[in-house]
Amino acid sequence: MTALADPTPAVVPPPTSKICDDLDQARRKGPLQLIRVPPCPEALARLQVLMQQPEPDLTAIGAIADGDVAMSATLIRRANSPLFTAGSPVTSVGQAMNRLGLNETVQLMTGVLVQGAVSTSSRHLKRFWELSTRRAAAMGYIATQLPGMAPDQAHIYGLFCHVGMPVMMQCVKDYGGTIVEGEARIDRSFVATENINHKTDHAVVGALVCRTWRMAPTLVAAVRLHHDLPTLGDRGIEPEVQTLVAAGLIAEHLMRRIECLPADREWKDHCGAAMRWLSIEATDLEVWEPEVQRVFDNL
Repeated sequence: MTALADPTPAVVPPPTSKICDDLDQARRKGPLQLIRVPPCPEALARLQVLMQQPEPDLTAIGAIADGDVAMSATLIRRANSPLFTAGSPVTSVGQAMNRLGLNETVQLMTGVLVQGAVSTSSRHLKRFWELSTRRAAAMGYIATQLPGMAPDQAHIYGLFCHVGMPVMMQCVKDYGGTIVEGEARIDRSFVATENINHKTDHAVVGALVCRTWRMAPTLVAAVRLHHDLPTLGDRGIEPEVQTLVAAGLIAEHLMRRIECLPADREWKDHCGAAMRWLSIEATDLEVWEPEVQRVFDNL
């Protein structure tokens, strides 16, 4: 007599959980063993803890900013930019925080802390943090246009999206040559070139940084999948992850348009899927582009 199949379906872990588990395993005995992730700045760890509270302690957040000259200067400069100017110039961190608001303050602080922790001294990454800051700002704006998308998470995703590149530059031999080769090739993607040369890529390493720094699992998964664009619309991937990935593709496209660069291959191949997922149309991008340009002008 043939045994009946077990009617209970196997429990399949959500993609986010599996991504985190795969990163942990690759860290222990895979290609990520050689990756040296810079330690998470202590101030950033404190900031994350404070922001997880139902009512973040503004005094404690201000103290973190006051303890870093570059961070204080960034907040004051931003508060005195044309985008926020209203009345007399601000001269202190507390005044800057009041004018900027909590979310904008924390986004700026996070950017300064991450830039200080991850070196980009290589000539191959000259504009890395400039572009990361723009991407984060574009993501923050896009989040304000999409119901249910958190601007703070969108901003952090934009900042960390390509953070794997400078980390690989620091500890992977000949990675600079891979950047040059990957950007020049037309027969395969940049990520494919990374994997052929190094058995890993900046999306995986970026996700590892987020994982090591105890970022939200959703952020870890989105950074890991930001070049796996054929998965857009896959019902097995959490909606929050797909929204970040789709919005990230939109942000990259707007950045290229503002710099008068042609659309890249990822946009040509996957723009339809991204816009369908976000329920937007080409006319929305036409409206967003000058607004994002205005945001960039005030960075």
